[in-house]
Amino acid sequence: MRWVVAHPGPSYSVHDTYVGWVEALRDHGEKVVGFNLDDRLAFYGQALKQVGENTFTRFLTSDQSYEMALNGLYSTLYQVRPDVLMVVSGFFLPHRLLDRARRSGTRIVILHTECPYEDERQMALAQYADVNLIDDPTNLESFRQIAASTWYCPKAYRPVLHHPGPPVPELECDLAFVGTGFPSRVEFFEAMDLDGLDVMLAGNWPLDEDSPLYRHLAGAPEDCLDNEATADVYRSARVGMNLYRREAQRPELSEGFAMGPREVEMAACGLFFLRDPRPEGDELLGMLPSFASPAEASELLRYWLPRTDERVALATKAREAVADRTFANHAAELLRLLDT
Repeated sequence: MRWVVAHPGPSYSVHDTYVGWVEALRDHGEKVVGFNLDDRLAFYGQALKQVGENTFTRFLTSDQSYEMALNGLYSTLYQVRPDVLMVVSGFFLPHRLLDRARRSGTRIVILHTECPYEDERQMALAQYADVNLIDDPTNLESFRQIAASTWYCPKAYRPVLHHPGPPVPELECDLAFVGTGFPSRVEFFEAMDLDGLDVMLAGNWPLDEDSPLYRHLAGAPEDCLDNEATADVYRSARVGMNLYRREAQRPELSEGFAMGPREVEMAACGLFFLRDPRPEGDELLGMLPSFASPAEASELLRYWLPRTDERVALATKAREAVADRTFANHAAELLRLLDT
């Protein structure tokens, strides 16, 4: 089949999900055209016009940049005439584009990557899809009331990227956390006892210089870390940590069932990490310790840091537990769903 796979827009985090699916579908023999929404948004967003001798301003507003970038997807669909349009996240896609593509005979697959936090927005998109893949099954039945062909698709990793390996000396640290610095995470880490520890916080952390966490930032507060560098961090840290965000469209949407992508990636890289508990993680990665408070996370961190051999043994078990959670396996299941 011919596919167009639409990039989600952000060039970090969900970018790796896009890459993983494109790789996996091609490995299964599918003809895949990728739509680089991230590059197009950056191009139109940075276009300048001269308004004075040495003065420039943005040529397009944010809304105009989005429109221009997405016009390219209309063109790509017209030129490729794909059997399937796969949308990763769908942050920026207008509903009318999906409706037109479907009316022209293209089947739509939407991979919803922000479950359950943004399920309200995602359910509005779901009605336009022939197949919906959600990454947390908490609201599966609600999705199916809108679109019957909705399936739970767990987080996955890329074996070519996420694997054990030697540490990068400049990235070695006692504790590493990669992810967006949501207010709930900032509050949690500020309440931990990190004195005397080598801690690395990477991602977009909008902190003031007076925050006790500022000195732990891997870069500037607004910097994000690409997925390749993130895997290097996981291979270099002594202990990792997963902490779910509490921010959601509504408070009740913050409690999920499924593991997050970073948990699967850390386990695949062979990193021992502390878990913010969730039912799926408790079932699959119960060999790794979980915490319920900043104080407990601090105690666990200091307990496990000197126990290198035990950490390695447990990390090996965790890696074995997620071994089948690959994009290749998920792509095979999606092809089966589209065949039925």
